Amino acid sequence: MKKKINFKKLVGAIALPIAVGAVSAWISRAGMQAFDMVKQPPLSPPKAVFPVVWTILYILMGIASYIVAEKGGKDEDNALTFYALQLGANFLWSIIFFKFGAYLFAFVWLLLLWALVYVTLEKFKKISATAGNLLVPYILWLTFAAYLNLGVYLLNR
Repeated sequence: MKKKINFKKLVGAIALPIAVGAVSAWISRAGMQAFDMVKQPPLSPPKAVFPVVWTILYILMGIASYIVAEKGGKDEDNALTFYALQLGANFLWSIIFFKFGAYLFAFVWLLLLWALVYVTLEKFKKISATAGNLLVPYILWLTFAAYLNLGVYLLNR
């Protein structure tokens, strides 16, 4: 028997990471303009790709967190704690990278974020394979972002 979808909670779960990303982008907006002047590594996508990709990733994160939250229980609470930690680390990365231009520290921070997402993915997967799989594009994008971040650091130091 399938559980009914609580659309109010689902929309809230999706809105949370989108809001986190939007506030972080707003805080670091001036640095994003300055970023246009830095040397980019090979394979850097056009600037317009980033908001589209991040919006999709935030939606997937929100759906995954909703699935886990709907399960309820101690394991779910622990998984959602890691989800919150990675969301906080995600929020700070753009500020470190764009607002402060601290490319090396941002790379180290991104490695921390990657680890938090990996733990979250594994915890989600134990609760729901679907929830865990919804985070796979996120960790793949973070891997690519780490390459871009390191490339920016190396080309602009």
